[in-house]
Amino acid sequence: MAVNLSPALQEDLLTGHVTAILDQGTHFEGKLSFEGTVQIGGDFKGEIFTKDTIVINEGASVTAQIEADTIVISGRVEGNLFARRRVIMHPPAIFKGTVTSPSLRIDEGVVFEGASYMPKS
Repeated sequence: MAVNLSPALQEDLLTGHVTAILDQGTHFEGKLSFEGTVQIGGDFKGEIFTKDTIVINEGASVTAQIEADTIVISGRVEGNLFARRRVIMHPPAIFKGTVTSPSLRIDEGVVFEGASYMPKS
């Protein structure tokens, strides 16, 4: 099954390769840790830990605490995000929770309900 990514998401992923995809129709609950880039397009509930990149595609629903280098969101996310490098939110993303990251980009059209913290580098 092909994954349809916006041009902005494709640009964000050019520097790495996709390690795994949890596509539409998948439901996962638990702890996920990985190396590389993982895309989530289905439902996820739990915790995500990586030193790399997590991409939450449009149509995905994630309730989790996420700790990563880079977090890219186009789907629905509820929880706490801790990014060492950056968090990027593209429409039609809906986010509820807290973001702790040195860099946060929220594009026009994103729903953001919560708080952001930007620690000194």
